[in-house]
Amino acid sequence: MTTLIRAVRPWGQALSDVLITEGKIAVVEPHDPARPAASAAREPAAVVEGRGRLLVPSFSDVHVHLDSTRIGLPFREHTGGPGVWAMMMNDRLNWRNAEVPLQERVNNTLGRMIARGTTRVRSYAQVDVDCRLERFEAVAAAKDQFRDQADVEIIAFPQAGLLLEEGTVPLMEEALKAGANVMGGIDPCSLDRDPARHLDIVFGLAEKYQVPIDIHLHEPGELGVFSTDLVLERTRALGMQGKVTMSHAYQLGRVSEATTRRLIEEFAELDISMASVAPAAAGQLPLPMLAEAGVRVGLGEDGQRDYWSPYGNTDMLDRTWQLAFTHGFRKDELIEHCLAIATVGGASVLDPSATRLKGTAHRPGLDAGDPAELLLLDGETVASAVMDRGTDRTVIHRGRVVADGLELV
Repeated sequence: MTTLIRAVRPWGQALSDVLITEGKIAVVEPHDPARPAASAAREPAAVVEGRGRLLVPSFSDVHVHLDSTRIGLPFREHTGGPGVWAMMMNDRLNWRNAEVPLQERVNNTLGRMIARGTTRVRSYAQVDVDCRLERFEAVAAAKDQFRDQADVEIIAFPQAGLLLEEGTVPLMEEALKAGANVMGGIDPCSLDRDPARHLDIVFGLAEKYQVPIDIHLHEPGELGVFSTDLVLERTRALGMQGKVTMSHAYQLGRVSEATTRRLIEEFAELDISMASVAPAAAGQLPLPMLAEAGVRVGLGEDGQRDYWSPYGNTDMLDRTWQLAFTHGFRKDELIEHCLAIATVGGASVLDPSATRLKGTAHRPGLDAGDPAELLLLDGETVASAVMDRGTDRTVIHRGRVVADGLELV
């Protein structure tokens, strides 16, 4: 299909017409209101009226837990205790007893995410001795259900650790055999308390099944840096540059300026990416420094009104606002950079060969040859769109409209 988008402002710039062919942007040219749509497209085309709206790349949610969602269900009092294990046990006690079946919850959440502008997703799927592959299979079924509206990757995720419950590691391998796209790990020191063994299993299975790695790191300060250094060692030794993501890792900048600089330099050297959920935490690695170093950074919604947290609402534009707010950004360039992280930044986390952000002023993703993963959005400027978070949105995946006005098409 050929699609013509008329009268839009790419990244808030001059009014333009955008021609899409074979799922990619073919031409971006100044808008000519007198030019007929068929003439502009040079062949029959689907026409999307931009009406002067902003055109930005669609969102890439690179850190979401589709398998624990309660989106669309009655608000529930938060009952989780402090710490990863207590929160995980609270989830384990409750996730089967929700008002509707798990598959319906997962499908509803993913559908809402797409309707609000997310067309690229990396979701965790918990694998442990309690749920076995049930939660993985629910996310896999949703991936298939929405295969024409979004691209979804699944992380086989050992939320309860790899070593604390016998039988977890074989289940992780079973998930990888069943099609999990990413091997997960979590808090090698503070949860499993055997970081070398934990990471040896993570890297060993990733190497065996030729999949990338995502390390869920909540560990604070020096402990987090210690675990990260073990990840760096294995990435270098096994030649896994470009295949490792550090998720959360929100206190790696807390130790010292020298440690912060060293970690950013090593992330850039080994092409290790980062996934943030925009936490309200001090000590995060500075986004401008990461961008200038060329470190790939993406954004995600994490859990969404689930048994871990009442936050999250399927709207990555809200999470973009949160990223800007928690980093104290006020300048337009930095607020826009947060949107770039949430869109093309995340896309580069999912695909290391994709275009990368080169700095806080870089606005790629809307040039000829780029994938037609697009979002039309109301707003005076890109920064104002992040502040106002309007609802007049049209979502395009592989060159085809898949949602409009917050509803799936």
